[in-house]
Amino acid sequence: MMNPNLRTDPSTIYNLLKSYALSPSTILKAHHLFQQIHRPTLSFWNLMIRGWSLSDQPIEAISLYNLMYRQGLLGDNLTYPFLFKACARVPHVPCGTTLHGRVLKLGFEPYLFVSNALIHMYGSCGHLDFARKVFDEMPERDLVSWNSLICGYGQCKRFREVLGVFEAMRVADVKGDAVTMVKVVLACSVLGEWSVADAMVDYIEENKVEMDVYLGNTLIDMYGRRGLVHLARGVFDRMERRNLVSWNTMIMGYGKVGNLVAARELFDSMLQRDVISWTSMITGYSQASQFTEAVRLFKEMMEAKVKPDEITVASVLSACAHIGSLDVGEAVHDYIRKYDVKADVYVGNALIDMYCKCGVVGKALEVFKEMRKKDSVSWTSIISGFAVNGFADSALDYFSRMLREGVCPSHGAFVGVLLACAHAGLVDKGLEYFESMGKIYGLKPEMKHYGCVVDLLSRSGNLQRAYEFIKEMPVTPDVVVWRILLSASQVHGNVHLAEIATKKLLELDPSNSGNYVLSSNTYAGSNRWEDVVKMRGLMDKSNVQKPSGSSFIEINGPNSSQDSSMKHQQKSELTVL
Repeated sequence: MMNPNLRTDPSTIYNLLKSYALSPSTILKAHHLFQQIHRPTLSFWNLMIRGWSLSDQPIEAISLYNLMYRQGLLGDNLTYPFLFKACARVPHVPCGTTLHGRVLKLGFEPYLFVSNALIHMYGSCGHLDFARKVFDEMPERDLVSWNSLICGYGQCKRFREVLGVFEAMRVADVKGDAVTMVKVVLACSVLGEWSVADAMVDYIEENKVEMDVYLGNTLIDMYGRRGLVHLARGVFDRMERRNLVSWNTMIMGYGKVGNLVAARELFDSMLQRDVISWTSMITGYSQASQFTEAVRLFKEMMEAKVKPDEITVASVLSACAHIGSLDVGEAVHDYIRKYDVKADVYVGNALIDMYCKCGVVGKALEVFKEMRKKDSVSWTSIISGFAVNGFADSALDYFSRMLREGVCPSHGAFVGVLLACAHAGLVDKGLEYFESMGKIYGLKPEMKHYGCVVDLLSRSGNLQRAYEFIKEMPVTPDVVVWRILLSASQVHGNVHLAEIATKKLLELDPSNSGNYVLSSNTYAGSNRWEDVVKMRGLMDKSNVQKPSGSSFIEINGPNSSQDSSMKHQQKSELTVL
């Protein structure tokens, strides 16, 4: 039952309705109270329209207006700003344009806050031409007018226009606030307009623009993108209030420049962390090749009961791939399936890469087949995985499948194919693939492709042909190319080419002890002991550190025979796929 006093005291009813309507958590109570009011006046309708426009059901504001309109109430200049807000949040442009027409008929457009709401509505819905037309036709404008247009351009990623409107705003002698500067500094960051960004920092200081948490975070991000972490930290330290975004953005800034000690200090001092905090640190470790630390921190994240997202998962799988941590990689894969982590194409690619680098190609293929969406990286990863693990036929088969699927091969895919041909001794086939890169697919071969061709020819004993290929390369061969030729010359006992390769290597990489050892071993294999002594003497003269003695087991790894048998078993399994 309704309080009898409320029936006779409209101000009490209005105040109670207002307290309910303007709080999203009690909007339903407001609705229930409103329904009990006999013939509510326009102020009551406006209050409810305003309340619904701010709630998580803004479309109810439009429905209520339609009911009011059918009852003969047209609304006033206080009705329409909140209706435009509701249209922006739904979003519902046709309704907004209809309401715009009614505003014009009723003569409400000259009201500043009505036009500002229109600009906001059109901008939020991506109709920036309409927003600009309303703005240009306004007889007077205030800061909200300018900010509404700037925010609209920013929301639609038209960052050049953001800077253009801000410049016009300065010409009009309108001083920006924190909202303005967040959008302008963000536009500078996206466009890489660093000189303009620095000028905006001066503007903020000269005009004493209040540094709220959003502007502070935007400045930290801007400096972090540029690697100017000392300036970012200055902003961070001066902020009176910080939120999680502030801490996370600062950690990402340190991670970008590789200062993981400072990043970890911040991370450890956080009273509260979210998934972005953990992911920023894990990604930072991975990008700095500190893969063990990345995996260790991920384990801590799991112990802290923080659910990883797809970015976390992709980063930790990359770390597992680099250190061969199959057990953690499999645990991550199980976690993805058990807790329904979003497994997008990046996660799928990371799983394929991890399994291939850990030598478990069968599981990589399972992941590949289960992926609903595949990109060129997916195909490249599985092709390269086959090639690196010795499954040349499968690599070539999947390359053909990729072409049939209409996926354009990448540079990486051709590395995998050329490597597969080298392992299988398919010299002519490999050369055909190499020629097709430029002729058919428009890909310019890179150094790694030339290295693969040299390896292809050298493995098959075509050393002279490999040397001629090197001489005809349109780019200067690097140390890897010459080392491939030197290694093959040692295996095949070609001292002449070994000497040529050694001379080039000592010019390009004189401090690498491996070059001297390979050359020395080539001489030893041909019983040219005097040259062996000379090479060792040259090594001493060049003050090159000698490599420590290694046994066969140390070179190939303590589980080399086990790995070999595992790969043989996998190869048998893969042949029946």
